[in-house]
Amino acid sequence: MGFGDGKVVDIHTHMYPPEYVKILESRTSIPLVRSFPGSPDPRLILLDTEVPILEEAEAAKARGETPATIPGRPLTKHYSSLNQKMHFMETHEIDISVVSLANPWLDFLSASEAGPIAESINADFSRMCEEKCGRLFFFAALPLTAPRDVILASIAHVSSLPYCRGVIFGTSGLGKGLDDPDLLPVFHALADAKLMIFLHPHYGLPNEVWGPRAKENYGHVLPLALGFPMETTIAVTRMYLAGVFDQVPKLNMLLAHSGGTLPFLAGRIESCILHDGHLHSAAGTKPKKTIWEVLSSQIYLDAVVYSDVGLKAAVQASGPEGHERLMFGTDHPFFPPLGSDEEGEWESVTWNGAAVRKAFGAEDGEDSEEGKKVRGVMGANAVRVLNLRRDGCR
Repeated sequence: MGFGDGKVVDIHTHMYPPEYVKILESRTSIPLVRSFPGSPDPRLILLDTEVPILEEAEAAKARGETPATIPGRPLTKHYSSLNQKMHFMETHEIDISVVSLANPWLDFLSASEAGPIAESINADFSRMCEEKCGRLFFFAALPLTAPRDVILASIAHVSSLPYCRGVIFGTSGLGKGLDDPDLLPVFHALADAKLMIFLHPHYGLPNEVWGPRAKENYGHVLPLALGFPMETTIAVTRMYLAGVFDQVPKLNMLLAHSGGTLPFLAGRIESCILHDGHLHSAAGTKPKKTIWEVLSSQIYLDAVVYSDVGLKAAVQASGPEGHERLMFGTDHPFFPPLGSDEEGEWESVTWNGAAVRKAFGAEDGEDSEEGKKVRGVMGANAVRVLNLRRDGCR
């Protein structure tokens, strides 16, 4: 999957350390892990849309029956095994991965639990990175349900870890969204520590948005294909309207799934601000920067969008040098191949690599200027932006 002599870097790839899986197994409400007859692997159940199916499956299990429909997704060895992560990287010619805890991170923990568990999870990632020196880096998990002093202490701690390059955030923040004024000290601390925020969706949109046929007929397509991108778009737009990017000008964010629909809707957002009388009144809070200025200075996008059409929009929305603000990702271990060998190539990965080449018209590598842009997106941008170099590694 490599392009020319450039390194391939995967900046959107997840793991659930075994300790985290045990926490999910002990829970009685989502997120949780459950085993069911008829499924060789435990099931990872994360989304509100899965709750009705979960309740029916647990009722069937209690009756000693195999559920007609098994909720969630198989929690295979891909989710927790370091060896499997490295095998995946070798299969797809990935030189470096920046791993992170997947949703819902630590958002469901109590205030007293969050700090110690975050420290333990981040220590697990540090050990994995040390073992695979130079091949792995990570985005840390923060104890966002803990008191502010614990969160700030966690930021100071992870900033000292040699393989940490940022933190992963959900759109809930401290529970009220990313425009919550109480988050500003956290954003300032992250900016001062030069830690990138990798923003990833989880909560989607309310179930009723999908209509009465969704549960029986549409699987996970609507919440994942539409709910997640809209969640990211809404969260970042709320931050923008609240003036977060004006108040924390050194804050840098990497948005999952190419920024959701933000690149496509940025012009509409600007137009609505221009025509909204409230934002131009004395009591208004019109942002100082345009959304285009934020996209080209404080926001980076991953290239997990599966088509050259979406990537072209992401590049164009990211400014004159937009190709330097995109970074390749796989979303491993989610979206494995169905009905084929999970040890081989995954379409969800090869599609993204092909989309990058096609977006720049460099499928064959003949145009050196376009080829340089492809090499940037596939790895060089991430190496530069996240400083993915480690002295002393072989």
